[in-house]
Amino acid sequence: MLPRCAVGVCHVLMLVLCVSAAEDFDWTKNHHGSFYYGTFPAGFSWGAGGSAYQTEGAWDKDGKGLSIWDVFSHKKGKIQQNDTGDFSCEGYYKVKDDVSLMKELRLNHYRFSISWPRLLPTGIKSDHVNEKGIQYYDHLINHLLENKITPIVTLYHWDLPQVLQEKYGGWQNISMVNYFNEFANLCFERFGDRVKYWITFNNPWSVAVEGYETGEHAPGLRLRGTGAYRAAHHIIKAHAKVWHTYDTQWRGKQKGLVGIALSGEWGEPVDISNQKDIEAAERYVQFHLGWFATPIFHGDYPQVMKDFIGRKSVQQGLGTSRLPTFSPQEKSYIKGTCDFLGIGHFTTRYITQKNNPSGRSSSNYFSDRDLAELVDPRWPDPGSEWLYAVPWGFRRLLNFVKTQYGNPMIYVTENGVSEKMLCTELCDEWRIQYYKDYINEMLKAIKDGVNVKGYTAWSLLDKFEWDEGFSERFGLYYVDFRNKNKPRYPKASVQFYKRIISSNGFPNQREVENWRRKAVETCSSSNQLLAADPLTSHMEMVTEIVVPTVCTLSILLSAIFLMFLLRRRN
Repeated sequence: MLPRCAVGVCHVLMLVLCVSAAEDFDWTKNHHGSFYYGTFPAGFSWGAGGSAYQTEGAWDKDGKGLSIWDVFSHKKGKIQQNDTGDFSCEGYYKVKDDVSLMKELRLNHYRFSISWPRLLPTGIKSDHVNEKGIQYYDHLINHLLENKITPIVTLYHWDLPQVLQEKYGGWQNISMVNYFNEFANLCFERFGDRVKYWITFNNPWSVAVEGYETGEHAPGLRLRGTGAYRAAHHIIKAHAKVWHTYDTQWRGKQKGLVGIALSGEWGEPVDISNQKDIEAAERYVQFHLGWFATPIFHGDYPQVMKDFIGRKSVQQGLGTSRLPTFSPQEKSYIKGTCDFLGIGHFTTRYITQKNNPSGRSSSNYFSDRDLAELVDPRWPDPGSEWLYAVPWGFRRLLNFVKTQYGNPMIYVTENGVSEKMLCTELCDEWRIQYYKDYINEMLKAIKDGVNVKGYTAWSLLDKFEWDEGFSERFGLYYVDFRNKNKPRYPKASVQFYKRIISSNGFPNQREVENWRRKAVETCSSSNQLLAADPLTSHMEMVTEIVVPTVCTLSILLSAIFLMFLLRRRN
């Protein structure tokens, strides 16, 4: 998730010359609006994803230990409507059902995460290994492979064992590096004969900033100006250690790959003629994606982070920078620890220069950047307060990665759009449009020479959305959380994404438009199926199902009014 940004208004008529321009990508050209019909390279991998805490449920079953999200979500007022992930999608009990959905979609891969406390209840291997947890992931991996779906496995998707948080302070403590390495080594040992794609961390930006700076996410600490940088420092070291462990102990026999999944939102300058805005936009991307990618690919933090945080630390009267430093040995050890780069991308911001004060009380990650984030009010917004559809930013971000980091192998590990709706809506035409446009921008980036090997739609199912609880839905499949059986229903986007996968892209305009029409026709009958589900027992839910849209409500009211007029005539 992104921070809750201030929303402003701006519009630019053309795109900007990026500070780090690629020779074969024209940064000055306005790419808005054009659609490219064509196909992806042979062997391109199509998938969908989810994560342990968001989908599994079974939070205290079969020997699982507490995670920081179990504890955080149980505190009143931390999550929208005090929701928790205690049950969520009940994915722990629905492996075969969910894999059948993936097979129906014709997915090539499925991305999921392993819950650290489900395998190691205290987070420490020497304390206890929970074999029932091992059995669950064995079952999931085997069932995926039986259905010719490749597992892409994330080792850390935010659910740190609570014991490690309480005892050591979590990612504020360097001891997490060794504990995480032990956990990762266990996973390699028990699953590595079948899993060939490993992701160490998912979106460490959110772990650091929202977990240890703003406190919006677990563990909910507000260590402003220092907490995020310290957590990120230890996460980068932990990633590097796990990569080296796999490289020296497992790669020779298992032949797998180890990468990291970083979030990256594009930043576009507000004023293309203002050098300070151009630099601010570059700084926005460097403080977000570059914070983690630059050490991993080049051995150290982006120079702009070192300069800005160092200068502001001096202005505060501090003897050293709040941004930690790597020793020469650490730089060498961290550099190059990435077999592939996972990119999670959702939206874009316009960026302008803004000078922030440097006092002790005001210094934090956000003020260190000296910039303001703005949005164009014309950008599509399905109701989420942070996710605007700006597809052209995706292509620009992918080209940025190509230029900055030597065109690494990329897997898009998260891309999708949420909606906030009080009522059930399976005809998610805005999601179809989002996927169509963003996937097309990725195709253009591949034409630009960016080395993208796979795409993961986010997400397979509606699920627990962290501090937003169940108020926000990303799924291709609708999940009825109020029903104890947590039934899944396909949204229209399922049919559309399935056709993209089957065609490996976009064959021609007529066919793609036909996909959309058929998808919407299918979702209308699905709405009727959902309304007729005999397991739906809550009157509030029934009301939402029967009246899925304002349009439907209008039709019903019109029919009632017509009946009233006919009765008066009779």
